[in-house]
Amino acid sequence: MVFQDKDISCRDCNKSFVFSAGEQEFFHAKGLINEPKRCPNCRILMRVQRNGEDPGRTAEVNCAECGAPTRVPFQPKGYKPVYCTYCFRTRKAESDADTAAEGDSIAQAASA
Repeated sequence: MVFQDKDISCRDCNKSFVFSAGEQEFFHAKGLINEPKRCPNCRILMRVQRNGEDPGRTAEVNCAECGAPTRVPFQPKGYKPVYCTYCFRTRKAESDADTAAEGDSIAQAASA
């Protein structure tokens, strides 16, 4: 099955957000059939409220990678970069791929 990025309008803030092909694959793999109805920022706010936490503890910051405004469920201290959901997932996937490649080269060196 081939997935393509989709633009969806958030039901809470009415802003458009991208439901990426990677997210669609994840939803499909987990057996989820409904598309998200809220943007990542509104999802974070709803999760915080649902957990009975103060929404004021969240912070809206600009992504260190793409510069897009994003909401995070914590107050950044300023010494580490903060990424939007898309950039965070992209960086994590790249990091996981690098770690796997390092593991393969270590295993090859050990077997030699």
